[in-house]
Amino acid sequence: MTKGSINVSVENIFPLIKKFLYSDHEIFLRELISNGTDATLKLKHLTSIGESKSEYGNPQIEVKIDKEGKKLHIIDQGLGMTAEEVEKYINQVAFSGAEEFLDKYKDSAQDSGIIGHFGLGFYSAFMVAEKVEIITKSHTGAEAAHWTCDGSPEFTLEPSDKADRGTEIILHIADDSTEFLEEQRISALLNKYNKFMPIPIKFGTKEINDPDFTPETTTDAEGKETTEPHKQITVDNIINNPNPAWTKQPTELEAEDYKGFYRELYPMQFEEPLFHIHLNVDYPFNLTGILYFPKMTNDMNIQKDKIQLYQNQVYVTDNVEGIVPEFLTMLRGVIDSPDIPLNVSRSYLQADGAVKKISSYITRKVADKLKSLFNSNREDFEAKWDDIKIVIEYGMLSEEKFFEKADAFALYPSVDGKFYTYEELYNKTKANQTDKDGKLVILYASNKDQQHSYIEAAKAKGYEVLMLDSPIVSHLIQKLESSKENISFARVDGDHIDNLIKKEETTISKLTEEQQTTLDTLLKEVVPSEKFTVQLEAMDSDASPFIITQPEFMRRMKEMQQTGGGGGMNMFGNMPEIYNLIVNTNSPLVGDILEADSKEDKERLITQSLDLARLSQGLLKGEELTNFIKRSYELLK
Repeated sequence: MTKGSINVSVENIFPLIKKFLYSDHEIFLRELISNGTDATLKLKHLTSIGESKSEYGNPQIEVKIDKEGKKLHIIDQGLGMTAEEVEKYINQVAFSGAEEFLDKYKDSAQDSGIIGHFGLGFYSAFMVAEKVEIITKSHTGAEAAHWTCDGSPEFTLEPSDKADRGTEIILHIADDSTEFLEEQRISALLNKYNKFMPIPIKFGTKEINDPDFTPETTTDAEGKETTEPHKQITVDNIINNPNPAWTKQPTELEAEDYKGFYRELYPMQFEEPLFHIHLNVDYPFNLTGILYFPKMTNDMNIQKDKIQLYQNQVYVTDNVEGIVPEFLTMLRGVIDSPDIPLNVSRSYLQADGAVKKISSYITRKVADKLKSLFNSNREDFEAKWDDIKIVIEYGMLSEEKFFEKADAFALYPSVDGKFYTYEELYNKTKANQTDKDGKLVILYASNKDQQHSYIEAAKAKGYEVLMLDSPIVSHLIQKLESSKENISFARVDGDHIDNLIKKEETTISKLTEEQQTTLDTLLKEVVPSEKFTVQLEAMDSDASPFIITQPEFMRRMKEMQQTGGGGGMNMFGNMPEIYNLIVNTNSPLVGDILEADSKEDKERLITQSLDLARLSQGLLKGEELTNFIKRSYELLK
């Protein structure tokens, strides 16, 4: 037996490991199983090239709990180590690596900046164990070795009688970590981190129906059938799928395989994904994966952190910001790449050249897939538009290259349920909706019911009205106005229709200048100036007498601020809601107001007309609504 001291200058390295290495101690199991997987895959390679005489067979990794002995065993059938290799890789490399890592990262390791560390995994065992044993036998057939360390720099190394190739790590679980002796806890961790590891992982056994047994059915004298119980057999409980869909070629998979893998990833998700994108590239970086478009809601935050990042089938994190473009973090699925650096801060990650290329590649693949889906089945794409538009619109805003490609598939639905690409929309509207200055005005609504009367007024003129109701629509139309030539967007309730698209012809007012002055004075006495600016307009006599609008610029800036943006102009968020009250001087009702017998009657008609206009906009509430209803009943009498 050899006794020794691990050669580290930090005398008390183990408490430091426990304190600084990982904020989450559960990661130890992932690290130890990753090591066992590496050892097994290396053996596979050596046997395939004839450098190991060992029989590879069908190796697996086993995790066993000894609750009474307070021990957790991780056993592999991989390369194994000789005593000399234990001395080298455990006493020298691993702990010098630990020391170097701590020296470099101990100031930042407690925050969420470091997203993972591979190749430094063995000593993570000391986060949960007061003593660690390694019993290992090399594939070379050399004498087995038994290494023990109790969490101090002291260790023992002696021969072992282990007969089978591979390594067994025994963790003597510390008193503050006994949760890791619970079957449910270990099962959950294996499911989280090791669900798709490339080597089968055994965790206990389970009972299943014997596939070679056919239950016999007998019939008694009365003709009643009885089927004997199915024979049960005990089999290894393999907790992982070593060959998940993303490791296969797209040609090997059918549509049902992709749906099945989605259910495997998200067993609690009952809705099917809308479609998938298979990622597969080996130059200039390695990346595989499958992304799914789920049904979306307009709440962008609730969707995030559903994409799982793997490195060689080992789960790392579900926070993929910096690797996946932000607009795609609302998707679901898996990305697996050995080329993503995992022991760095996120700020470094976002500046890393390889990661930027990966991000660009994913953006391009998603855009190409959307274009392909649109071209191959436009009707189906239109049917799914409401479920995917938030991702596409967000991408158009945040990624310039995606914006350029989106012209081929981004849709602009009308209030009548028609869908246009930008080019189709432009060609459809340019003849009729170009104003006197030659600018194309694209009209849109955000709420079909609330803005119904404005939509109808626009349609009466033969204008097309889009239905744009996503939470980022103000940002999107601002982007389109700055990127496309000579167009502007106007919400249908931003002004009366003749002002939204100003043509050469003007309607002449039926009121004299004196009557208009009298009307203006009357209105300003009744209409609260802190809520409305009054403007007199000559419109068609059948147009509404009183119309309430909200100026496009002010409303848009407020909306942009509420969803982030707007140039940091907080003044818009703090200003009270001010609306325009447009009074149609050609309306018969306005003539009635001027001809009313008394000032009281004039004011009563103005108040009632104003309240009707407010009611149409959902602006009449509380006491004012109660008074309006009472007044309306009085008028009926």
